[in-house]
Amino acid sequence: MKYIIGILFISVLIALGIGFYLKLDDEATGNLIIGLSLMIGFLVLMPLFIYYRWKNRSVKDYMLTKENIKKMQDYQKEKKI
Repeated sequence: MKYIIGILFISVLIALGIGFYLKLDDEATGNLIIGLSLMIGFLVLMPLFIYYRWKNRSVKDYMLTKENIKKMQDYQKEKKI
């Protein structure tokens, strides 16, 4: 998964570069390539990256529950001492 995300990221960057280069000669084709690469970046790359980074984590660890608030308060008390 890590390599797929890396390859996809590099290909989106290359497509953006090609799009900006082609935009100098043919504006319609350049805009099309830029738009498609941005769509792939946001609709494919971002969800894959978010899934890859959060797949083994518990969302409960990042929610403000009474337990987590107590842990933060205890940590602050220890830090002041």
